[in-house]
Amino acid sequence: MDTTSENQAATVRHQEATMAVPPRLADAAHLTTILRRNGVLADGRVREVTADPTRDMMLSRIVRLRIAYEGAADGAPASLILKLPMPRAGGPLVTGGREVSFYRNVAPVTPSGLVPHCYDAEESKDWHLLLEDLTDTHMIATEWPLAPTEAQCRAIVAVFARFHAAWWDDKRLGVSIGKLFDEASARERMQFLQDCWRRFSDFMGDRLSAERRVLYERFLAVPLPILARHATRQNLSIVHGDGHVWNVLLPKDEGVAPRLFDWEFWRPGVAAIDLAYMMTTHWYPERRRRFEQPLLDHYHAKLVEVGVQGYDRRALDNDYRLAMLMQLAIPLHRFNIRVPPVVWWNHLEHTTAAVDDLGCRDLLA
Repeated sequence: MDTTSENQAATVRHQEATMAVPPRLADAAHLTTILRRNGVLADGRVREVTADPTRDMMLSRIVRLRIAYEGAADGAPASLILKLPMPRAGGPLVTGGREVSFYRNVAPVTPSGLVPHCYDAEESKDWHLLLEDLTDTHMIATEWPLAPTEAQCRAIVAVFARFHAAWWDDKRLGVSIGKLFDEASARERMQFLQDCWRRFSDFMGDRLSAERRVLYERFLAVPLPILARHATRQNLSIVHGDGHVWNVLLPKDEGVAPRLFDWEFWRPGVAAIDLAYMMTTHWYPERRRRFEQPLLDHYHAKLVEVGVQGYDRRALDNDYRLAMLMQLAIPLHRFNIRVPPVVWWNHLEHTTAAVDDLGCRDLLA
């Protein structure tokens, strides 16, 4: 491509990115107000905002906004990350409301260095988040669906342990922060999954074996398996809910902490749900069998290191098996919200293999 063509292509990309950003969110005066409200901009002001090409994710759209200032702007961010709904016929797959709630209610009272700083969060049909840009300091470990190295996985479960420990048995869980499953909400959830199962089962036809049909029918015939654990109100935390390895930003250099992001599915609950989702739902059996127990050991050691008491290694194993069983809901949910089959088909294969490996059918007795 010659220089003229490259320049024209760059211009088109810039125009497309600019059009993707609602004008109010790229308005210099509006961003000046937001940054001043966050205490990072004093006497200076935003002079210009430019948008990088958009990155379309599965459920959202990401735009990097570059910011130019005039006047004193020491300490003000040179760029921000704008997260928006993914435009789709019939509306977005997710409303963004839960993630907005996380950044409004949970992130501000979470120890610093675990999640990106949020400068602005608006809940509406056209929701948005304006987040700290960690592009230059952090990275995602691998390109999906490639699993990270063992060292990277240890760093990932360690940051989950730090986050879970920060909210471990917090008295606000299920009261002012989120909602735990009770009998009514558990029945509602099971009804939803049963409806998903009927659609999924009809769609799958003979692609679903008789053995797997029996497994799902048993899973959906009993009360929500995790309800009894919630009822104890002990050894609970905030669950990320979408805790795969690509929702963790790892530092590029030593001395910088990993960050957890993409909080649309957070909720109070059993922390091992995040570990099971990371390893059970996304890894092929051979890798999971090799790394599962060492990573659980590492996670538990980090919990103890940062102050969690009264939760021994056996309790983690019990929670992990229960959490693994709950992963059976993931393919049904992903199918229901129209996630592509390349995702939920693999989830189905991984999860059913894990349930058999750890004898989780026994939990349905």
